[in-house]
Formats: sequence, C-alpha cells, structure tokens
Amino acid sequence: MIRKATITHWSGNVSVPDSRDLIVEEPLAIRIEGKPYSVVMRTPGDEMAHAAGFCLTEGIVDTIDDIGNISQCEAQDAQVITITLKPERRQMIAGFLDRKGFISQTSCGICGKELLEELSTRIEPFPPGGGLPVDVIMNCIEDIGTHQPLRQTTHSSHAAMIADREGRILAVAEDVGRHNALDKVIGKVFLENRLDEAGVLVLSSRTSYELVQKAGRARIPIVVSVSRPTSLACDLAKSIGMTLACLAPGYGLLIFCGQERIRR
Repeated sequence: MIRKATITHWSGNVSVPDSRDLIVEEPLAIRIEGKPYSVVMRTPGDEMAHAAGFCLTEGIVDTIDDIGNISQCEAQDAQVITITLKPERRQMIAGFLDRKGFISQTSCGICGKELLEELSTRIEPFPPGGGLPVDVIMNCIEDIGTHQPLRQTTHSSHAAMIADREGRILAVAEDVGRHNALDKVIGKVFLENRLDEAGVLVLSSRTSYELVQKAGRARIPIVVSVSRPTSLACDLAKSIGMTLACLAPGYGLLIFCGQERIRR
C-alpha cells in the first residue's frame, strides 16, 4: 500500500514543491484465543497469511491443523486478526501463551548465550541433505528484485521469497518490516500446506537471529540474504544445522555455515 506525500525538494539554492510515494505503515493486532497477544507495525495486506506465519514462527502452532479458525475485523485504527486454536493445541501451549512471545523481542534483556540456548531448544535441528545447486540459489537472489513493486516505487520495503528445490517460487511478500515480510511469506505457504516443498528462503536485507528463528520454525534449510547476517544469527544457524549465506561483493556467495547443502 502506498500513500502520496507532498514535499519540498531542495537542491542547491532552489526549492520546489514536489511529491513522493511513501510505503504505508499501520498497526495489526493479533489476538489468540480472544486475548491480545501482539501488535505489529506493518504494511497493510496479506493479514491472514501474516497472522498465520507469525503463529507458526512464534511456536504458537506447529501445523495448519492446530488452527481452529482465523477471522479478520477492524477495531478503531488497528486491524485485528483473531486466531482460535484447536482444544488440544490450546491445552498444550497454555503456559507459553502467558509469556507473550517475549523471545521475538530484540530488546528482551537476556544475554546472547541465554537467548541462543532458549532458541536452540525450541527448534528441531535440520537433518543432513536438502541441498540446492549454487546456480539455482543465485538465480533466486537475482530474481527477488523483480517481485518488489513497493520497493521500486518507495525504496523503503523489505522482501522475502520462498522457492522450492528446483528454484520455482512458492511465494513472495513485501513489507515495511523485515520480520513482517518473512511472516507473510511463510504464512502464504503455510496456509497452502506446502512448507514441506520449501528449499530456500531469500531475504532482501540482512539476516538477524529472529529471522533465523522464524525460518527454523518453518523448516526451511537454506537462508540466503542480500546483506551479511549478524553474529548471533550465524551462531543460531550453526546450532540447528541450517545453511546461511549472503551475496558476495561483485558476484558469488559468502557461506557462513552449512556449506554442504550448496552444490556446484
């Protein structure tokens, strides 16, 4: 979603009235079992997929069958998505829901070692295998820019793309936030019950530990980004057996862990 803004363009000694397209940022409230769980600032669109992906990557659900119902409404200035869980899932995570998903907050106040241990225990390690040819991965990275209409217009959006093991695109999502774009694209594939086909995740930005956490929850074995990952992202990826890489200057890949999955 885009909004036109009236601006003054100053250049040298001349200022003239002008206009620019801005990406829209609005709140989305996610309610679990009728109670407020999280409010995310995001670009409007794909609300159902966003909420479903958020629930998967936060550990609220493990499979699509854990969700009883997803509904959408509007309340005051924030759109609201309400998710109802199946009774058996609700009972299984009753204690977890009370924690308000603190682990996804970057300013949670716990140290890197404690955070890594907490995240590692919540994500099942990846088994060996599931590799892709390097040419397929490079083609995916080069292709993501052609699926970013918001970026082409506003220069201020992030994108996430999931492709299968042949390099065929399963879904793409854009958003003002990196985490939102990833939740949306995971949610799209999750709602179609096709996450088992996912071979690689491509991110238009850097990879932080939260994004590795979300990709790990979605069981995507290879994560490739345009910019370099953070140190904690690398540590977490190594601990769960994920392949993590980014674009190298000029051409090629910088592979930080899981090199065996990237084939020549």
